[in-house]
Amino acid sequence: MSRKYFGTDGVRGRVGEFPITPEFILKLGWAAGRVLGNGGGKVLIGKDTRISGYLFESALEAGLSAAGMNVCLLGPMPTPGIAHLTRTLHARAGIVISASHNAYPDNGIKFFSAEGSKLPDEVELAIEAMIDQELVTRAPDQLGRAARVDDAAGRYIEFCKSTFPEQLDLNGLHIVLDCANGATYQIAPKVFTELGAKLTVIGNNPDGLNINDGCGSTHLDWLQKNVQLQGADLGIAFDGDGDRVLMIDSQGAIIDGDELLYVITAHRQRMQRLEGGVVGTLMTNLGMEHALQAAGIPFARARVGDRYVMEQLQAQGWQLGGEGSGHLICLDKTTTGDGIVAALQVLAAVVESGRSLTDLVAGMHKYPQQLINVRLARKVDVLGTPEVQAAVAAAESELAAHGRVLLRASGTEPLLRVMVEGQDAAQVTRVARELAGVVEQALGPG
Repeated sequence: MSRKYFGTDGVRGRVGEFPITPEFILKLGWAAGRVLGNGGGKVLIGKDTRISGYLFESALEAGLSAAGMNVCLLGPMPTPGIAHLTRTLHARAGIVISASHNAYPDNGIKFFSAEGSKLPDEVELAIEAMIDQELVTRAPDQLGRAARVDDAAGRYIEFCKSTFPEQLDLNGLHIVLDCANGATYQIAPKVFTELGAKLTVIGNNPDGLNINDGCGSTHLDWLQKNVQLQGADLGIAFDGDGDRVLMIDSQGAIIDGDELLYVITAHRQRMQRLEGGVVGTLMTNLGMEHALQAAGIPFARARVGDRYVMEQLQAQGWQLGGEGSGHLICLDKTTTGDGIVAALQVLAAVVESGRSLTDLVAGMHKYPQQLINVRLARKVDVLGTPEVQAAVAAAESELAAHGRVLLRASGTEPLLRVMVEGQDAAQVTRVARELAGVVEQALGPG
């Protein structure tokens, strides 16, 4: 069945435009309460720091109460923290108000099950079906109540620290931390400070409008400058809701999600703690795949999106997976992608090995990659046209075993993504441009 409201990661859009309106979000809360709680139990609500969070928190609370669900308000909290607390507080579900790495005019709603995992497709479809029903309020004596969880941050801080080896600490490490003016702004500094790190913190003064604004994992220039200015050992950048992490090494180089996943995996193999293989996505750099193959570590690719990485991990019975964007999953530590927990696994490798982040990444040679977005003015199966198929075949033949071609439609925008990677940067750029040109010609006049 096709989805009406849910995308690849909940319901998302521009505030004030359908479906991100108070009326719809109230109805969404009611429908979720009916489906997930069957009119009973409690639901947790957390949010990032964007100003519209107040509006949608109230709307969700009203809808859930109308369905007879009790509500526990967590306040600003990283998305993975809400997943963790949903499980440990034995809630029926957790709801996150966030648009992740997007700017403040956007917002969204995503859900976690009682087990702290993303909702299965069939549950999302059931919520969509319920949204289309008439909203019926429970009897006055059956309405839900609301309360704040005052120790939510402390609970999650202690959990994060518990994922770091107890025999290690971060004493002697100088870290610059960029909290993206988002949901990690209070929690992340306490986690790393309490583990002994010397911190310089930036992006920790949210005002409701500056989330992801020139900071965080999508804007790394500020962090790069601060790492070099401070002479720090490394920098850590989260996105607005704290489920992604990227790093900067002491020389100012960006260390992306593929490289961080390699560092975690290679260190676990060296310490004989690696169980199974690694799941990446169709966009994972070929250099990581080759590095893992050389080390004898199994590797599998999933569709783009953390939910598909999770599905593949569960199918394979493996623990480690992720995306180049920094969405890393360590299933032996937690149930979803967690920026703070993933960063701690990388730091454990740095401390336990006694090597710098630069040295640990050196074992993986990242291939040059060129990504060109071709805007689709109309809905058309351009991938099925003979000229595009022939151009892809020619490109793959030219790159042979030393490169890769991927054309895929964006799940969130009217774009076709043309990706080429290989050993020769000039060749990669040329082939990508030629392919993008063929795609644009195949689209014809808009």
